[in-house]
Amino acid sequence: MRLVRWTPDDLVRRLDDVVAVYGEAMGYRADLLEARRGYIATHVRRPGFRAVASLTTEGHLIGFGYGYLGAAGQWWHDQVSRALDADARQRWLTHCFEVVELHVRPAAQGHGLGAGQLRALLTMAEGTTTLLSTPEADEQKSRAWRLYRRFGFVDLLRNFHFPGDERPFGVLGRDLPLAAPGPVPGPATP
Repeated sequence: MRLVRWTPDDLVRRLDDVVAVYGEAMGYRADLLEARRGYIATHVRRPGFRAVASLTTEGHLIGFGYGYLGAAGQWWHDQVSRALDADARQRWLTHCFEVVELHVRPAAQGHGLGAGQLRALLTMAEGTTTLLSTPEADEQKSRAWRLYRRFGFVDLLRNFHFPGDERPFGVLGRDLPLAAPGPVPGPATP
């Protein structure tokens, strides 16, 4: 396994693989995945875009993560902004790197890939804070929740409902920068 930094072009070139990993990790229906394909392709043009990928030695994608600087007018940012009070908006959303997606194929989970991806993203991130959302789950049993807590993420919103998804989500945040041991992964090679 190797962790690489991806450019926007790298992510778009592997969009079919990205959508497949996303669908497998989140358990979403095929029709929802097609809608996500379009969103993901437009996200690569957002300011502060950063992406990483976990690849097998043969180059198969087993995990990825990306984010960018949040701003008014972006769907997720606006949903969260409306739910926070004025002080929280000022504190958390003024110069915020949003971790938009962070996924590892279920068969490859539990081996530190998600932690490596998150560490690399947050080390490369612009911003003074970082936010993400994750489906609500038992924090003791959920790998995602345990990962975010290990990285120092705190609750901003709990049992939050985004339009179009019946599941409740937690919105979590932490300050940046992240002091990370080791180098940030290098760019992918073709």
